[in-house]
Amino acid sequence: MKLPGQDAIARQADEHLVTHRVKLPRRVVERPLRQVAKRLAMALAVLVGTAFIVYADSGGYHDDSDGRVDLLDAFYYATVTLSTTGYGDITPVSDAARFTNIFVITPLRVLFLIILVGTTLEVLTERTREEWRLNRWRSNLREHTVVIGFGTKGRSAIHTVCATGLKKEQVVVVDPSERAIESATASGYTGIVGDATRSEVLLRAETQKARQIIIATQRDDTAVLVTLTARQLNRAAKIVAAVREEENAPLLRQSGADVVITSASAAGRLLGLSVLSPSAGMVLEDLIQQGSGLDIVERPVIKDEVGRGPREIEDLVVSVVRGHRVLGFDDPSVGTLKPTDRVITIVRATPGTRVTPDTRPLPQD
Repeated sequence: MKLPGQDAIARQADEHLVTHRVKLPRRVVERPLRQVAKRLAMALAVLVGTAFIVYADSGGYHDDSDGRVDLLDAFYYATVTLSTTGYGDITPVSDAARFTNIFVITPLRVLFLIILVGTTLEVLTERTREEWRLNRWRSNLREHTVVIGFGTKGRSAIHTVCATGLKKEQVVVVDPSERAIESATASGYTGIVGDATRSEVLLRAETQKARQIIIATQRDDTAVLVTLTARQLNRAAKIVAAVREEENAPLLRQSGADVVITSASAAGRLLGLSVLSPSAGMVLEDLIQQGSGLDIVERPVIKDEVGRGPREIEDLVVSVVRGHRVLGFDDPSVGTLKPTDRVITIVRATPGTRVTPDTRPLPQD
């Protein structure tokens, strides 16, 4: 088996200073530093405006030191007044100055305090609010889907499972790239920044409580390590992994993957089919694109279909799932449909089309 970059993977496994964190999807807001800078600029504008208001009516104020108020004294008075320090060495003495203090300076003082106190409270409570959201997310997360890798394969896999009715809140993405996780959270998914070969990263994704795990890493050797780690944490989850080279598929199965998709071979077969029959290639591509055109879906047998043959029901049956076996529609052993069977059918995609999840327990090792 060829596992390129084994030395690099070994170095990554020995690295203990890996950073990983959970990023919940949220509304697009400004960065905290930008918010603080903006509010400080607003507070400074209020201060400057107040100083010029006082300087414009400098004759209505009295300074105990020299009796007159210049521009520096105006800024000094505005600073100590807006900050509620109030030394009293500069005071309004004229009626106009006192009128201005009542209806202009005092509202500006309140606005100044709101800007500064509001910024301080927001900065202090941001961490607490985020921790509260994170704890609530962890307590409510059950039977979710963990996707390792948010590249082309990972995004396509998420799009497909969400097209079947899975909510975005039930998808957790793990990827070592900060940019990839930012893209995932912007799309409404929860993201974990970190190396999925490490158990603590998968624990942050609540992998031990997940129903299904999709492994769509860029390298086959990484997929093997992730599969081993994920299977150790969760013995019951359905693990679907993608590999580039077909010769690495058996190792993925030995590592604990229930289904292994060979991306390079699958793409090659689709290319070959498209060369031989472009129309057939288009139909096959349409089938694997969930939610448009024709869809291939798995569903349980309904009551009216029990006792009938696969070709006798309304939907176009491709295969029959009986127990842990997948039988072709023309397999003689199928006979008639049973209440416990599931059928894989081709249907016209509609807004109500849904793939019913397989609820059968997986075999334990």
